[in-house]
Amino acid sequence: MSEQGNPKFLDVKSYRRKRWIDAARILPLVGAIGILMPLPFLFLATDDAQPALPLAIYFFVFWLALILAAFVMSYRLPREDDLTDG
Repeated sequence: MSEQGNPKFLDVKSYRRKRWIDAARILPLVGAIGILMPLPFLFLATDDAQPALPLAIYFFVFWLALILAAFVMSYRLPREDDLTDG
């Protein structure tokens, strides 16, 4: 039997587009986990032996990384007119 109508693999362009869409859907979850994860350490630091500066630097760098990831994804995600088949 020939299966010329059903290709076994996805087109490379279609596959990459779907993976970028998946990554864009997961980015808010990664951001929430990354921001909430170090919060207990902020409340556990009651004495001056553990300053909040490393946590502030972590939050800033993580926030900047989320912005850069969203920026890259915005250019990699397909536009609405690219999704139409006409």
